[in-house]
Amino acid sequence: MTNLTDHGTDDAATAQPTTVDCHVVTHVHWDREWYRPFESFRARLVELAERICEELDDGRMSTFHLDGQTIVLADIEALRPDLADRLAGHARAGRLTLGPWHVLADNQLVSGENLVRNLLTARRWGARVGALADVGYCPDTFGHPADLPRILNGFGMDMALVWRGAPAGLARFRWRSPDGSEVLAANQGYHEAEVLWPGADGAAGRAQRMSDFAAAERGRATPGPWLLMNGGDHLAPSDPVGAIASVAAAADEQGVVLRESTLAGFFAEVRAAADRGGVPLVEGALRHRPGRLTFLLPGTLSARMYLKQANAAAQTALERWVEPLLALHAPEDATLAAELRHAWELLLRNSPHDSICGCSVDEVHRENEVRFERVGQTAGHLVGRALGAAGLDTRLYGDPEVERARFVVLNPHPDTFTGPVTVEVRTAPGRHPAAVHGPNGARVPFEAEVVGEETAFEADLDLLPDSRPVLVHRLRLLAADVPALGSAVHTVVLGGEPAPHAAAVLEDGVATLDLPDGSVLAAAADASLTLHLPDGTSMPGLATLRDEGDRGDTYNFDPVPHDTPLTPRLTCARRRTSPVRTVLELSAVLDLPAGLAPDRAARGTRTTPVPLTITVERWSGQDPLNWTLSLDNTADDHRLRVHFPTPTPTPTPDPTSDSGPGARWWTADTHYSLIDHPVGPDLGPLPTERAHEAEHGCAPVQSVAAIGHGPHRIAVAAAGLPERTGIAADASPSGHDELVITLLRSVGWLSRFDLTTRTTGAGPMLATPRPSATAPTAGTSPSPPAPPPTTTAHSPTSPTTPPCPCAPSSSAPARTPPPPATPACGSAAPA
Repeated sequence: MTNLTDHGTDDAATAQPTTVDCHVVTHVHWDREWYRPFESFRARLVELAERICEELDDGRMSTFHLDGQTIVLADIEALRPDLADRLAGHARAGRLTLGPWHVLADNQLVSGENLVRNLLTARRWGARVGALADVGYCPDTFGHPADLPRILNGFGMDMALVWRGAPAGLARFRWRSPDGSEVLAANQGYHEAEVLWPGADGAAGRAQRMSDFAAAERGRATPGPWLLMNGGDHLAPSDPVGAIASVAAAADEQGVVLRESTLAGFFAEVRAAADRGGVPLVEGALRHRPGRLTFLLPGTLSARMYLKQANAAAQTALERWVEPLLALHAPEDATLAAELRHAWELLLRNSPHDSICGCSVDEVHRENEVRFERVGQTAGHLVGRALGAAGLDTRLYGDPEVERARFVVLNPHPDTFTGPVTVEVRTAPGRHPAAVHGPNGARVPFEAEVVGEETAFEADLDLLPDSRPVLVHRLRLLAADVPALGSAVHTVVLGGEPAPHAAAVLEDGVATLDLPDGSVLAAAADASLTLHLPDGTSMPGLATLRDEGDRGDTYNFDPVPHDTPLTPRLTCARRRTSPVRTVLELSAVLDLPAGLAPDRAARGTRTTPVPLTITVERWSGQDPLNWTLSLDNTADDHRLRVHFPTPTPTPTPDPTSDSGPGARWWTADTHYSLIDHPVGPDLGPLPTERAHEAEHGCAPVQSVAAIGHGPHRIAVAAAGLPERTGIAADASPSGHDELVITLLRSVGWLSRFDLTTRTTGAGPMLATPRPSATAPTAGTSPSPPAPPPTTTAHSPTSPTTPPCPCAPSSSAPARTPPPPATPACGSAAPA
């Protein structure tokens, strides 16, 4: 929820002065990778750095702001250490400013810890250059999260430069986080190089552009000082001293005094003006209605969803596994600490807004995938070394287990944990799990399946290379009372045959799942779910999959005119029951148009079948349900979303709020807070003016979102699926308020100029033909439970190498439509 409050004005502060002081901050906005891959951009970056140093040396520039990224120093140093030293020298002399960030991240899509590490990493570079900019500089991110003032305050910053998503018409305001943290924010576009840029129109053109700039600033009722960000994307502004002199007369006619300055100099005057009063208060996220060219570009929340999922997994690995384990078991190991910093560096390099947002050329995102893989490789190594320091050797070495194997369940959270665990155990060929005993020796029910034979290989600094044939078993069980920040060793007794009591029983043609409270979950003909409650109430349409045409690009969804959304058809259902869980397995197919028609005005006539596999899993004694979708997308130009309708809308928490009495809300987490968002239309009116963007109902979510009220409240927990929307009943297909989560957008253009939701381009019109990865998974739940501690399992004595430990499937229960007759898949048999 975002509130904007006018706290009144001070006549002295708002009276239009006869002369306005305008700070000219010469800068460059440097995208590390975007419409060119990294190496191509870096070659130009080195050329830019050389020009900057030359002009700072000879006085054509007195100051320069290097965009808020200290990573440029690392990138330049790799090719020209001498040039990096020159930049550092100018920074120490006060002529060059950098920071406060290491990379200019999309601060909505990454975690709060990711942003903290970003600022910490910048400070390590700041020690080399003497000081960093003390302004929260992030004008080109596609909206700003509610908790950003809180994060900036934590690093001693009480000022921020913002743009996209800031309230139109407010040149400056006090911006407050939910916890009360506050910054003084200036709302200013960063791309204003054309005002002073020399052009073919000569002096007259420069004078006119200066006049237009002054008129625009006066139109925002800005009392002064003003800020002119003299720079833009990948440009090298030259000779600002001469440029300012060339328009001095034109500026004087407008009552404007131009002078070279810095962000710190500008904000010092802004702070003095703000202290006299008259500065409005804005609370919450900055995702206000976009104005001319101030696009929020909400399609970046779902473009290349596989990147978002990989980022969530990598963050989880570092934050929830590596950090606690190293802190507990190897806090003084300098090598492991350095490797951890390296892993964070790799992850941060995938955080910029053109990287994690998925709106770059294919070459960029191939490199992003490799970086995520490298983070996983490093995290897996660090977990293994931390466990070794704790006395748990998980390396695959020596004779495989014949009589008994052991594995350990780790709990990196500050609360005791009881919950599901899935672990792979490797034994000698022909040996099978017969029983599992917990730490206290009590037998633990389990489910076992044979994965297959493989050759286990291990080598290390103190181990000769060793290869042994093993049989891999996947065990599922409930680990009980694993201590906070601790572990629980389990013992597997082995036998010569698979244990009959550990096998899952398969019931073909069964499309229902019984829940502990007497509710029944049933699959419908469209593979959605209906929850039949004990009181006779039914909640149909839960987890309904709807697919619609998308003629947009990586920045914006664009609807296909007169398109009818498509839903799957259920082809098979079965239920699998074991001692520890029951799983409803559904097979379905989506018959999708293969792409758009040649004129892009409709979906094409050629279709492609997209098979779907859906599982709904309930663990014994556990309330949440795990809903998982797997598919291999073979269609272009479409968007796939999952819908969760609720029959009981959530009333507004504040009847006097901006949204008016009777407004309804959905709730989601941001970095450190839960935020209420109003339900409304999926898409606002399409713009008719050039360079405008339609308002989208979606908002970025870190992991959990909920809608509804009381016993019919629905929560969905799914990290890595950030684009979520609360659609009002009068605009939803079900006739109820719905929580809608985007699973996949398949588009083939970085940017286009012919959209209806955005009436100009947001970047170059380049094809991005690389196919999207497999669609993601989500977890659903009737009421938002506290997230369980993530668990993983390792075998310290048997040949079991721990994979990079990431969170198991997110959990929560689901709702869906009534069950028709369900086709059978075959005869019932043990799995």
